[in-house]
Amino acid sequence: MYTSVWKACVFTSLPVFIFQWECSWFFLLCCSFLLLFVWSYFWLEILALWHIVLGQQLNLYWIHKIVVLAILLTTTTGVVFIDDFWQDEWDIVIISLQFTGPFLHIGALAVVTALGWVIAGQVVRVERSRLQVVTLVIYVSLLLVLYLVPLFISSPCIMDRSKLGPRPAVIGRRGAPMLAPEHTIMSFSKALQQKVTALEADVTISLDGVPFLMRDRTLRRTTNVDKLFPARQDHDASFFNWTEIRSLNAGLWFLRDDPYWTVQYMSEKDRNRTANQTVCSLAELLRLAARMNRSVIFSLRRPPRQHPHHQLWVSDALKVIQRSSILPEQVMWTPDWYRKKVRAAVPLLQQTSDEKLPVAELKERGISTLTLHYSQARAQDISRQFSGSNVSVNVYPVNEPWLYSLMWCSGVQSVSSDAPHILKKVPNPVWIMSADEYGLIWITSDLISVAIVIGIFIFQNYHLIRWKMSGMRSYNPEQIMLSAVVRRPSRDVNLMKEKLIFSGETHEHTTVWR
Repeated sequence: MYTSVWKACVFTSLPVFIFQWECSWFFLLCCSFLLLFVWSYFWLEILALWHIVLGQQLNLYWIHKIVVLAILLTTTTGVVFIDDFWQDEWDIVIISLQFTGPFLHIGALAVVTALGWVIAGQVVRVERSRLQVVTLVIYVSLLLVLYLVPLFISSPCIMDRSKLGPRPAVIGRRGAPMLAPEHTIMSFSKALQQKVTALEADVTISLDGVPFLMRDRTLRRTTNVDKLFPARQDHDASFFNWTEIRSLNAGLWFLRDDPYWTVQYMSEKDRNRTANQTVCSLAELLRLAARMNRSVIFSLRRPPRQHPHHQLWVSDALKVIQRSSILPEQVMWTPDWYRKKVRAAVPLLQQTSDEKLPVAELKERGISTLTLHYSQARAQDISRQFSGSNVSVNVYPVNEPWLYSLMWCSGVQSVSSDAPHILKKVPNPVWIMSADEYGLIWITSDLISVAIVIGIFIFQNYHLIRWKMSGMRSYNPEQIMLSAVVRRPSRDVNLMKEKLIFSGETHEHTTVWR
């Protein structure tokens, strides 16, 4: 089947889009087969370990040993690669545990409680061995840890509902980049349709001193610079003058790459509009925000040293703000460079910082808002330090309802999001419960677990006693063979063997007599 699909992808004369579609599905099919193979082998390894626990000898063929070593090497390499690639994002694991901790505890408790049946089957046996004692000690210790682990679970959403603060405001980060090309007028318009309270952008200075919106160092990802200026596509975006930048198309890449898989849901009108987007200037963004009575927060990137406006970049941005119709108090100034000069030139600007500083230093610099990455937004710092000092906290990027709920419970005032259309549909935190409610759930689940585990061990022990009291009448060859896996021979096993031999001799004598 795979061969025929591959030949169809290579040799057929289908249209280009069908060719690419079928070949992509063939690639996904191969990947799925490989993942299923690895996953199946993973379970085979677990069964092999269980085989050893039961006292059986594990004999591996040379091909098995090679595959085990190959999987070990591949897994180790993959973990190292992921750690290097995702190094700055490991904090999301800890944050997600804060949100899911209470539910993970209940799930883990249910799984370990269910394992009690297997553990009891191994421990409650005629024979006693060190392995049984060790297994029982480990199991009981694990249960005790799970019974007490809620003492160390700390989640911002475990709180009284009366103490829940107002819903955090949503800021359109680069507009609404899931619905339209980032940093374009269309993207900011889409964000305003989602009722955002402010617009956030990244600003760069052009060669002739015009502040424009661009996230990347180059123009290659979000424009068609490779078509109009192929020899300069890797140049810094600030080394293009505004006329050249304005001639670029800033929307076709969105239709082509479909970065968030949302193009298929766009109307024909929106697709045509997307295909004609241009790079947006800071002045255009400020005019749009002033017309809609929204605030603007932006990060200003300093041009390289050889740039003619390397020393004038702050002045260039301030001139655009002063000439625009937006109120100064609606502009949140983030760059820390020349902050005193900026405050002196436009005193009403809201001073913000993306650096987590002590409250005293923030007040000294006149900073009223902190813009922090979600990994730095700890609930205890927000509630103890910043909230009581009239310093508001804005967290970025927050695109998922669960993270938005966690930030809400933590007490942040606003979040910057690439998905304001998703957060718009979150009127309340996904979950919130008081400490008393969680304590009741915790104690109840622990008591149920204790009752089930004790019941399992009593049930297994009761059947063992009945089996012993039944004597030799219930023995049969199958039971004898199953009992032979015990490492040390017991008196009961010897008696069963003797009865089996005796019954065999009696059968032979009966046959001869007949």
